[in-house]
Amino acid sequence: MNAGNASSPSPRRRVLVTGVAGFIGMHQTRTLLDAGCQVLGVDNLNAYYDPAIKEARLETLKGRNGFSFERMGIEDVAGIRRLFEEFRPDSVVHLAAQAGVRHSLDAPFDYTRANIDGFLSLLEAARHVPVRHFLYASSSSVYGANTKVPFSEEDPVLHPISLYAATKRANELMAETYAHLFGIPLTGLRFFTVYGPWGRPDMALWKFTEAILAGRPIDVYDEASMQRDFTYIDDIVTPIRLLLDKPPEREGGASPHRILNIGNHRPERLADFIAAIEQACGRKAIRRALPRQPGDVTATYADVSRLQALTGFEPDTPIGAGIARFVEWYRHSPFAPR
Repeated sequence: MNAGNASSPSPRRRVLVTGVAGFIGMHQTRTLLDAGCQVLGVDNLNAYYDPAIKEARLETLKGRNGFSFERMGIEDVAGIRRLFEEFRPDSVVHLAAQAGVRHSLDAPFDYTRANIDGFLSLLEAARHVPVRHFLYASSSSVYGANTKVPFSEEDPVLHPISLYAATKRANELMAETYAHLFGIPLTGLRFFTVYGPWGRPDMALWKFTEAILAGRPIDVYDEASMQRDFTYIDDIVTPIRLLLDKPPEREGGASPHRILNIGNHRPERLADFIAAIEQACGRKAIRRALPRQPGDVTATYADVSRLQALTGFEPDTPIGAGIARFVEWYRHSPFAPR
Protein backbone atom coordinates (compact mmCIF):
# COMPACT_ATOMS: atom_id res chain seq x y z
CA MET A 1 0.00 0.00 0.00
CA ASN A 2 1.31 3.46 -0.85
CA ALA A 3 2.14 5.69 2.07
CA GLY A 4 -0.01 8.55 0.74
CA ASN A 5 0.80 12.20 1.29
CA ALA A 6 2.02 13.65 4.54
CA SER A 7 -1.23 15.35 5.47
CA SER A 8 -3.73 12.50 5.42
CA PRO A 9 -3.88 8.70 5.51
CA SER A 10 -4.19 6.72 2.30
CA PRO A 11 -7.75 6.27 0.99
CA ARG A 12 -9.70 3.46 2.63
CA ARG A 13 -6.87 2.56 4.94
CA ARG A 14 -8.08 -0.01 7.44
CA VAL A 15 -7.54 1.19 11.00
CA LEU A 16 -8.33 -0.77 14.15
CA VAL A 17 -9.22 1.62 16.98
CA THR A 18 -9.47 0.19 20.49
CA GLY A 19 -11.41 2.09 23.14
CA VAL A 20 -13.61 3.48 20.37
CA ALA A 21 -16.43 4.37 22.78
CA GLY A 22 -14.04 6.36 24.95
CA PHE A 23 -13.57 10.12 24.86
CA ILE A 24 -10.44 10.18 22.70
CA GLY A 25 -11.45 7.05 20.80
CA MET A 26 -14.72 8.55 19.54
CA HIS A 27 -13.07 11.78 18.40
CA GLN A 28 -10.16 9.91 16.81
CA THR A 29 -12.54 7.67 14.88
CA ARG A 30 -14.49 10.67 13.59
CA THR A 31 -11.25 12.20 12.33
CA LEU A 32 -10.19 8.97 10.60
CA LEU A 33 -13.58 8.48 8.96
CA ASP A 34 -13.50 12.08 7.76
CA ALA A 35 -10.12 11.28 6.18
CA GLY A 36 -11.62 8.34 4.27
CA CYS A 37 -10.38 5.48 6.43
CA GLN A 38 -12.25 2.28 7.12
CA VAL A 39 -12.39 1.87 10.91
CA LEU A 40 -13.13 -1.17 13.04
CA GLY A 41 -13.80 0.02 16.58
CA VAL A 42 -13.38 -2.25 19.59
CA ASP A 43 -14.65 -1.55 23.11
CA ASN A 44 -16.08 -3.55 26.01
CA LEU A 45 -18.13 -0.59 27.35
CA ASN A 46 -17.12 -1.35 30.93
CA ALA A 47 -18.73 0.31 33.92
CA TYR A 48 -15.78 2.35 35.24
CA TYR A 49 -18.10 5.27 34.51
CA ASP A 50 -21.68 5.31 33.20
CA PRO A 51 -21.80 3.08 30.08
CA ALA A 52 -24.67 5.23 28.80
CA ILE A 53 -22.10 7.90 27.95
CA LYS A 54 -20.11 5.36 25.95
CA GLU A 55 -23.24 4.16 24.20
CA ALA A 56 -24.10 7.75 23.29
CA ARG A 57 -20.63 8.30 21.84
CA LEU A 58 -21.02 5.15 19.76
CA GLU A 59 -24.33 6.41 18.43
CA THR A 60 -22.50 9.36 16.86
CA LEU A 61 -20.42 6.87 14.83
CA LYS A 62 -22.94 4.20 13.91
CA GLY A 63 -24.19 4.39 10.35
CA ARG A 64 -21.17 6.33 9.13
CA ASN A 65 -19.65 5.02 5.94
CA GLY A 66 -16.63 2.84 6.71
CA PHE A 67 -17.35 2.25 10.41
CA SER A 68 -17.96 -1.09 12.08
CA PHE A 69 -17.96 -2.05 15.76
CA GLU A 70 -17.11 -5.12 17.81
CA ARG A 71 -17.94 -5.30 21.52
CA MET A 72 -14.97 -7.07 23.04
CA GLY A 73 -12.40 -6.72 25.81
CA ILE A 74 -8.85 -6.39 24.52
CA GLU A 75 -7.67 -9.06 26.95
CA ASP A 76 -9.67 -11.60 24.91
CA VAL A 77 -6.62 -13.09 23.18
CA ALA A 78 -8.49 -15.36 20.76
CA GLY A 79 -11.07 -12.70 19.93
CA ILE A 80 -8.48 -10.03 19.19
CA ARG A 81 -6.48 -12.44 17.04
CA ARG A 82 -9.65 -13.24 15.06
CA LEU A 83 -10.33 -9.53 14.47
CA PHE A 84 -6.82 -9.02 13.14
CA GLU A 85 -7.11 -12.00 10.82
CA GLU A 86 -10.53 -10.97 9.49
CA PHE A 87 -10.10 -7.18 9.29
CA ARG A 88 -6.39 -7.19 8.36
CA PRO A 89 -5.73 -3.68 9.71
CA ASP A 90 -3.09 -1.53 8.06
CA SER A 91 -2.72 0.46 11.27
CA VAL A 92 -3.72 0.20 14.92
CA VAL A 93 -4.62 3.11 17.20
CA HIS A 94 -4.73 1.53 20.65
CA LEU A 95 -6.57 3.79 23.11
CA ALA A 96 -8.36 1.24 25.30
CA ALA A 97 -7.18 1.13 28.91
CA GLN A 98 -8.33 1.16 32.47
CA ALA A 99 -7.98 4.87 33.16
CA GLY A 100 -7.76 6.88 36.36
CA VAL A 101 -4.82 7.45 38.67
CA ARG A 102 -6.81 7.42 41.91
CA HIS A 103 -8.95 4.42 40.97
CA SER A 104 -5.78 2.34 40.59
CA LEU A 105 -5.36 2.54 44.36
CA ASP A 106 -8.68 0.74 44.87
CA ALA A 107 -8.89 -1.67 41.90
CA PRO A 108 -5.32 -2.62 40.96
CA PHE A 109 -6.18 -5.85 39.15
CA ASP A 110 -8.41 -3.95 36.73
CA TYR A 111 -5.25 -2.19 35.56
CA THR A 112 -3.11 -5.27 35.07
CA ARG A 113 -5.89 -7.05 33.18
CA ALA A 114 -6.68 -4.20 30.78
CA ASN A 115 -3.39 -2.35 30.54
CA ILE A 116 -0.91 -5.24 30.67
CA ASP A 117 -2.76 -8.36 29.51
CA GLY A 118 -4.83 -6.37 27.00
CA PHE A 119 -1.80 -4.68 25.50
CA LEU A 120 0.04 -7.99 25.24
CA SER A 121 -2.96 -9.47 23.44
CA LEU A 122 -2.73 -6.73 20.79
CA LEU A 123 1.03 -7.00 20.43
CA GLU A 124 0.77 -10.74 19.89
CA ALA A 125 -1.93 -10.25 17.27
CA ALA A 126 0.23 -7.68 15.46
CA ARG A 127 3.16 -10.10 15.66
CA HIS A 128 1.22 -12.71 13.67
CA VAL A 129 -0.79 -10.34 11.45
CA PRO A 130 1.68 -7.56 10.57
CA VAL A 131 0.56 -3.92 10.52
CA ARG A 132 2.22 -0.91 8.95
CA HIS A 133 2.04 1.22 12.09
CA PHE A 134 0.86 0.49 15.65
CA LEU A 135 0.22 3.62 17.74
CA TYR A 136 -0.62 3.22 21.42
CA ALA A 137 -1.61 5.48 24.29
CA SER A 138 0.87 5.99 27.06
CA SER A 139 0.57 8.82 29.60
CA SER A 140 2.35 11.81 31.07
CA SER A 141 1.89 9.97 34.38
CA VAL A 142 5.03 7.96 33.57
CA TYR A 143 7.10 11.06 34.45
CA GLY A 144 6.07 10.53 38.08
CA ALA A 145 7.56 13.06 40.45
CA ASN A 146 10.07 14.43 37.92
CA THR A 147 10.71 18.10 38.63
CA LYS A 148 12.62 19.06 35.46
CA VAL A 149 10.25 20.83 33.05
CA PRO A 150 9.21 20.69 30.35
CA PHE A 151 9.06 16.90 30.36
CA SER A 152 11.14 15.45 27.55
CA GLU A 153 10.95 11.96 26.05
CA GLU A 154 14.63 11.59 26.96
CA ASP A 155 14.01 12.15 30.69
CA PRO A 156 14.41 9.11 32.98
CA VAL A 157 11.05 7.65 34.01
CA LEU A 158 12.09 5.30 36.79
CA HIS A 159 9.77 6.35 39.61
CA PRO A 160 6.05 6.10 38.76
CA ILE A 161 3.90 7.12 41.72
CA SER A 162 0.71 5.25 40.82
CA LEU A 163 -0.04 1.77 39.52
CA TYR A 164 -1.73 3.34 36.51
CA ALA A 165 1.55 5.08 35.63
CA ALA A 166 3.48 1.86 36.20
CA THR A 167 1.27 -0.03 33.74
CA LYS A 168 1.75 2.67 31.11
CA ARG A 169 5.52 2.57 31.53
CA ALA A 170 5.31 -1.22 31.28
CA ASN A 171 3.49 -0.78 27.95
CA GLU A 172 6.42 1.29 26.65
CA LEU A 173 8.90 -1.42 27.65
CA MET A 174 6.73 -4.17 26.14
CA ALA A 175 6.48 -2.18 22.91
CA GLU A 176 10.25 -1.77 22.76
CA THR A 177 10.68 -5.53 23.16
CA TYR A 178 8.19 -6.42 20.41
CA ALA A 179 9.63 -3.80 18.07
CA HIS A 180 13.11 -5.19 18.63
CA LEU A 181 12.22 -8.87 18.35
CA PHE A 182 9.57 -8.80 15.64
CA GLY A 183 10.09 -5.52 13.79
CA ILE A 184 6.61 -4.13 14.61
CA PRO A 185 6.66 -0.33 13.95
CA LEU A 186 5.33 1.15 17.21
CA THR A 187 4.75 4.71 18.41
CA GLY A 188 3.90 5.39 22.05
CA LEU A 189 1.98 8.60 22.76
CA ARG A 190 2.38 10.18 26.18
CA PHE A 191 -0.92 12.03 26.54
CA PHE A 192 -1.13 15.09 28.74
CA THR A 193 -4.48 16.00 30.33
CA VAL A 194 -7.01 15.88 27.48
CA TYR A 195 -10.32 17.77 27.65
CA GLY A 196 -13.21 18.81 25.45
CA PRO A 197 -16.79 17.89 24.46
CA TRP A 198 -17.77 14.29 25.27
CA GLY A 199 -15.02 14.13 27.91
CA ARG A 200 -14.99 11.71 30.83
CA PRO A 201 -17.28 12.36 33.82
CA ASP A 202 -14.51 11.39 36.26
CA MET A 203 -12.28 14.22 35.00
CA ALA A 204 -12.10 17.60 36.72
CA LEU A 205 -13.67 19.62 33.88
CA TRP A 206 -16.88 17.58 33.84
CA LYS A 207 -17.11 17.36 37.64
CA PHE A 208 -16.43 21.06 38.17
CA THR A 209 -18.85 22.16 35.45
CA GLU A 210 -21.61 19.93 36.78
CA ALA A 211 -21.14 21.15 40.35
CA ILE A 212 -20.81 24.85 39.51
CA LEU A 213 -23.98 24.85 37.39
CA ALA A 214 -25.83 23.03 40.18
CA GLY A 215 -24.53 25.37 42.89
CA ARG A 216 -22.63 22.59 44.68
CA PRO A 217 -19.11 22.85 46.12
CA ILE A 218 -16.17 21.54 44.13
CA ASP A 219 -13.32 19.58 45.73
CA VAL A 220 -10.06 21.31 44.85
CA TYR A 221 -6.88 19.40 45.61
CA ASP A 222 -3.72 21.45 46.26
CA GLU A 223 -4.98 24.44 44.26
CA ALA A 224 -1.96 26.64 45.02
CA SER A 225 0.61 24.22 43.55
CA MET A 226 -1.23 22.19 40.92
CA GLN A 227 -0.51 22.83 37.22
CA ARG A 228 -1.53 20.76 34.21
CA ASP A 229 -0.70 20.77 30.51
CA PHE A 230 -4.38 20.78 29.48
CA THR A 231 -4.71 19.70 25.83
CA TYR A 232 -7.88 20.22 23.79
CA ILE A 233 -9.17 17.11 22.05
CA ASP A 234 -8.69 18.45 18.50
CA ASP A 235 -5.02 19.07 19.31
CA ILE A 236 -4.72 15.36 20.16
CA VAL A 237 -6.54 13.59 17.34
CA THR A 238 -5.13 15.68 14.49
CA PRO A 239 -1.46 14.84 15.10
CA ILE A 240 -2.34 11.17 15.60
CA ARG A 241 -3.95 11.13 12.17
CA LEU A 242 -0.86 12.77 10.71
CA LEU A 243 1.39 10.19 12.38
CA LEU A 244 -0.35 7.22 10.75
CA ASP A 245 1.74 7.63 7.60
CA LYS A 246 4.97 8.11 9.56
CA PRO A 247 5.90 4.75 11.11
CA PRO A 248 9.33 4.56 12.75
CA GLU A 249 11.93 2.59 10.86
CA ARG A 250 14.66 0.28 12.06
CA GLU A 251 17.86 2.26 11.72
CA GLY A 252 21.21 0.76 12.61
CA GLY A 253 20.71 -1.28 15.75
CA ALA A 254 17.68 0.68 16.93
CA SER A 255 14.24 -0.93 16.99
CA PRO A 256 11.34 0.66 15.06
CA HIS A 257 9.83 2.14 18.22
CA ARG A 258 9.57 5.73 19.40
CA ILE A 259 7.84 7.61 22.19
CA LEU A 260 6.31 11.06 21.71
CA ASN A 261 4.82 13.60 24.05
CA ILE A 262 1.44 14.81 22.84
CA GLY A 263 0.34 17.86 24.78
CA ASN A 264 -0.29 21.59 24.68
CA HIS A 265 3.19 22.79 25.76
CA ARG A 266 1.48 25.40 27.96
CA PRO A 267 0.92 24.37 31.59
CA GLU A 268 -2.02 26.08 33.26
CA ARG A 269 -2.50 26.74 36.95
CA LEU A 270 -5.45 24.88 38.43
CA ALA A 271 -6.75 28.23 39.71
CA ASP A 272 -6.83 29.61 36.15
CA PHE A 273 -8.49 26.43 34.88
CA ILE A 274 -11.28 26.87 37.44
CA ALA A 275 -11.59 30.56 36.60
CA ALA A 276 -12.13 29.68 32.93
CA ILE A 277 -14.90 27.25 33.91
CA GLU A 278 -16.53 29.93 36.07
CA GLN A 279 -16.39 32.33 33.12
CA ALA A 280 -18.00 29.80 30.77
CA CYS A 281 -20.68 28.85 33.32
CA GLY A 282 -21.44 32.43 34.28
CA ARG A 283 -21.17 31.80 38.00
CA LYS A 284 -18.57 31.39 40.74
CA ALA A 285 -17.46 28.07 42.15
CA ILE A 286 -17.87 27.18 45.82
CA ARG A 287 -14.44 25.75 46.62
CA ARG A 288 -13.65 23.06 49.18
CA ALA A 289 -9.86 23.05 49.60
CA LEU A 290 -8.27 19.64 50.10
CA PRO A 291 -4.69 18.32 50.18
CA ARG A 292 -3.10 16.61 47.21
CA GLN A 293 -4.28 13.05 46.64
CA PRO A 294 -1.96 10.01 46.65
CA GLY A 295 -0.67 9.34 43.13
CA ASP A 296 -1.17 12.93 41.93
CA VAL A 297 1.80 14.89 40.60
CA THR A 298 2.24 18.62 41.14
CA ALA A 299 2.79 19.73 37.56
CA THR A 300 2.83 18.41 34.00
CA TYR A 301 4.40 20.24 31.07
CA ALA A 302 5.09 18.68 27.67
CA ASP A 303 8.04 19.27 25.38
CA VAL A 304 6.36 18.53 22.02
CA SER A 305 9.23 19.47 19.71
CA ARG A 306 9.62 15.89 18.43
CA LEU A 307 5.93 15.65 17.57
CA GLN A 308 6.03 19.03 15.82
CA ALA A 309 9.10 18.05 13.80
CA LEU A 310 7.38 14.87 12.58
CA THR A 311 3.93 16.29 11.83
CA GLY A 312 4.33 20.04 11.44
CA PHE A 313 1.36 20.38 13.80
CA GLU A 314 1.31 22.81 16.70
CA PRO A 315 -1.53 22.85 19.27
CA ASP A 316 -3.33 26.20 19.20
CA THR A 317 -6.52 25.97 21.28
CA PRO A 318 -6.50 28.44 24.21
CA ILE A 319 -7.76 27.01 27.49
CA GLY A 320 -10.63 29.52 27.67
CA ALA A 321 -11.91 28.64 24.20
CA GLY A 322 -11.66 24.89 24.79
CA ILE A 323 -13.46 25.06 28.12
CA ALA A 324 -16.20 27.26 26.65
CA ARG A 325 -16.80 24.61 23.97
CA PHE A 326 -17.07 21.90 26.59
CA VAL A 327 -19.50 23.87 28.77
CA GLU A 328 -21.66 24.68 25.75
CA TRP A 329 -21.72 20.99 24.80
CA TYR A 330 -22.47 19.92 28.37
CA ARG A 331 -25.39 22.34 28.78
CA HIS A 332 -27.12 20.79 25.74
CA SER A 333 -26.05 17.19 26.33
CA PRO A 334 -28.40 14.50 27.65
CA PHE A 335 -26.14 14.18 30.71
CA ALA A 336 -26.77 17.65 32.14
CA PRO A 337 -29.42 17.74 34.92
CA ARG A 338 -32.75 19.06 33.70
